[in-house]
Amino acid sequence: MGLITKSQPPKIAVDISSTAVKLLQLSRAGDRYRVEHYAIEPLPANAVVDKNIADPEAVGEAIRRAIARSGSKARHAVGAVAGSAVITKLIPMPNDLTEDDLESQVELEAGNYIPYPIEEVSLDFEVMGPMPGNDDMLQVLLVASRSENVETRASALELGGLTVTVMDVETFAIENAFGLLGESSGPEDQLVALVDIGATVTTLHVLRGGRSLYSREQVFGGKQLDEEVMRRYGLNLEEARLAKRQGGLPDTYQAEVLQPFREALVQQVSRLLQFFYAGSEFNRVDRIVLAGGTASTPGVAPMVEEQLGVPTAVANPLAQMTLGPRVQAPALAQDAPSLMIAAGLALRNFD
Repeated sequence: MGLITKSQPPKIAVDISSTAVKLLQLSRAGDRYRVEHYAIEPLPANAVVDKNIADPEAVGEAIRRAIARSGSKARHAVGAVAGSAVITKLIPMPNDLTEDDLESQVELEAGNYIPYPIEEVSLDFEVMGPMPGNDDMLQVLLVASRSENVETRASALELGGLTVTVMDVETFAIENAFGLLGESSGPEDQLVALVDIGATVTTLHVLRGGRSLYSREQVFGGKQLDEEVMRRYGLNLEEARLAKRQGGLPDTYQAEVLQPFREALVQQVSRLLQFFYAGSEFNRVDRIVLAGGTASTPGVAPMVEEQLGVPTAVANPLAQMTLGPRVQAPALAQDAPSLMIAAGLALRNFD
């Protein structure tokens, strides 16, 4: 008995950003992953504001549409709360506690680190290993978020027809997906600046050895380019996005609209890095990796590399994966930089 293990129902990763719902479902054979299903579905304006879901019904509807488009039959989901909605703290704990005692002790200690009543908070923790220089103590990573943040995300997923089995944190999902980029082939202590350029917010994550050292957000994103295209050429948002992707804008677009946007973006990346340098012992990074939907804007990566003097690439967490029959390679290649969080969440299927 016990030789036949019941396989887990497949889970689909759902990343809810400020402008779109991104779904990704992976399978694995041996050590190769395969993209089985994916879809990106735009959200109505203001359905998500400052990373908070303002309209769970609209988000749920978008999830339903994305599932239908992706062709996935999965009904279990891995979601994530925004890093800005989470408190993380490394706390020391004696290493001789049983698992139950450790859990009780972490809950007791949590009250010292969390500025909300403990009954309003969803908590989790992970043992990171022994304290440096003290083998009698463990380093425990405490992760806490207001329960309402977790519940709103879970209810949007449920309205989309999915049952949430794991709720992760976007920052941890990025760390998880980082291993798919092949960046680990460099020296172990190399500093990589992963710059996630979304529609409205750009986030800098600095990683060393695949672990996040620092993150910071700035209000800037691809929406500024969309709005300038709409204003200048009298298009609505959908027309503007389509024209950018498929061409058809006037010859002046490159010089008058795209170039100034690229320059502004390079400035934002530079500014985020300056904040990091000012608050740390570092004064340069070894590599820059651009992620997020705006990262695939033509010419951005070469310009960042040239002006900041740091080797720069566009993230493709799915580059080494095979593709299922429903997945179109050209569309996926275009969308891959925006699927970092979804890819990190999808890997939770194999924990």
